[in-house]
Amino acid sequence: MPSPNESLASDPAPASVRPRRHRWVLAVAVVAVGLVVAFVVGLTTFTHAHRTVLVGAHSGTVTPTFDGHATLDFGSVLPRIRMAVDQPFDLGVSIDLGETEADSLNELVARDAVIASQPEAEIAQIGAVVRDIAIASALRGLGAGLAVAILMVAVWMLVGRRRRREIGGRLRDAVRQRHLQHTPLRALVALALALVLAGVLLTWPEPAEETVADVRWRPIAEVYPEIAAEVDEGDLTGVQVSSGSATDASRSIVESAIKTYDTSVKFYGALAERVPEVADQLRQPEDGETVAVLVSDRHDNVGMDKVVKAVSDEVGASLLIDAGDDTSTGGSWEGFSIRSLAEQFRDMPVVAVAGNHDEGPYVTEQMEKAGFTVLDGEPVEVEGIRFIGFSDPRSSGLTAGWSQGDTSIKQQGEELAETSCEDGGVSTVVVHSPTTGEEVADSGCVDLVVSGHLHVQRGPTALISEDGRRTVTFTNASTGGAAFAFALGSKLRRQAQATLITYADGSPVGIQPVNFNPDGSIGVEEYAAFDTLPVLSEETTTATD
Repeated sequence: MPSPNESLASDPAPASVRPRRHRWVLAVAVVAVGLVVAFVVGLTTFTHAHRTVLVGAHSGTVTPTFDGHATLDFGSVLPRIRMAVDQPFDLGVSIDLGETEADSLNELVARDAVIASQPEAEIAQIGAVVRDIAIASALRGLGAGLAVAILMVAVWMLVGRRRRREIGGRLRDAVRQRHLQHTPLRALVALALALVLAGVLLTWPEPAEETVADVRWRPIAEVYPEIAAEVDEGDLTGVQVSSGSATDASRSIVESAIKTYDTSVKFYGALAERVPEVADQLRQPEDGETVAVLVSDRHDNVGMDKVVKAVSDEVGASLLIDAGDDTSTGGSWEGFSIRSLAEQFRDMPVVAVAGNHDEGPYVTEQMEKAGFTVLDGEPVEVEGIRFIGFSDPRSSGLTAGWSQGDTSIKQQGEELAETSCEDGGVSTVVVHSPTTGEEVADSGCVDLVVSGHLHVQRGPTALISEDGRRTVTFTNASTGGAAFAFALGSKLRRQAQATLITYADGSPVGIQPVNFNPDGSIGVEEYAAFDTLPVLSEETTTATD
């Protein structure tokens, strides 16, 4: 007879221990299976996902890859280009560029080259798209893993302890019987194969697209050596071009694009680098003062954004005021202009209105999406300054005639004057057309009225109302250097302007325009203190729209 100690040693674990152990084993198994399913589904979804977005002047399809490159496909006429990107797990992206509103291939390539020279906003957008795809894929994978885990637990609970014991007993009896000795093993193998098959089906790749020939990637300097020699070393380092017959046939177009790109990079880069040279001419804010930067009529010239930001940084500006006409037609392909402004001034609030060339709701929607405060006729306070304003109600495309919205310029002017006088605390009015702000300026209920639209500077002009309040009006010239309604180019076509407005305790106290010339020079006008401006009893210039 065995001793009591031997009996205790040979007995299985107490009944109270076994259920807890089984629960832990079940929990670990459920979590493990759920995580595996989540990983497989999430990875499969990510690698097969794509998003259609606006990239530069195109609609584009963005697809994540694991080749460590950002690849741009312009279609069959132009060669593909790619550049290595330093991301974990060799994460990359493929961008198939599609439709655009350009009238010709040469115009399209010139646009793309200029936008590519100021790529920060587009890179940020693509990065955000890939992150959105990754998050959506991860959530889908977690959902699938959670569903499988819940299903396993539900089956376990529905079977019940008694039935599980019966099944376990039958399996043990089957093992003891010699002729069924291998049945449980076969069942487990079959189950494992079924799981493997399910995983294969989930991750089965789509049929590969047939290609006429293998893609040969070559450094751009090797494909276009005569152009690379003209471009500063390092500007295009790492850029590769798919070589073949398409590359040879489109050589002149690509060469033109590279020259345009290089000209834009050099011109606007040099202009931004020249800003510190005029820093001693820029008035620095005193204690208790803040500075806002006024821009208007950029008309797609994203090259000027970094230049204006450099001026902003020199004086420690904390606010951007946008008086409209950021685009030429308000078309969706021009979203890059708003994205560029938002990217460059991402560290400060933006107060904005849309201009007559920002026709339709698209531009204001993009402004709001970017976090801009778009004025709509009601007073709002930003950075301690009380603003009011309206977007221009008119539409005037590059070729179309004028069209009037539900509200007229005159009606907007009347509403601004009435609301400002009722509010009593409005400091600054922002409108696109100077005509819109005439009535509120005459009312004496505000301190400052700023506008754009004319593409030339008007003011600063001081007015005195009947009750003795001083109101200053100022019209900013085109920040994009636009002669007409289009300013996107490799360099300035005419003088451009941005203006610094100084505030103290929420009220404007002075203004200083900064001019940028086509020859690359910068001219800084004298700072004009509002309390020293001569008062005009009658407007000497007429604003014509």
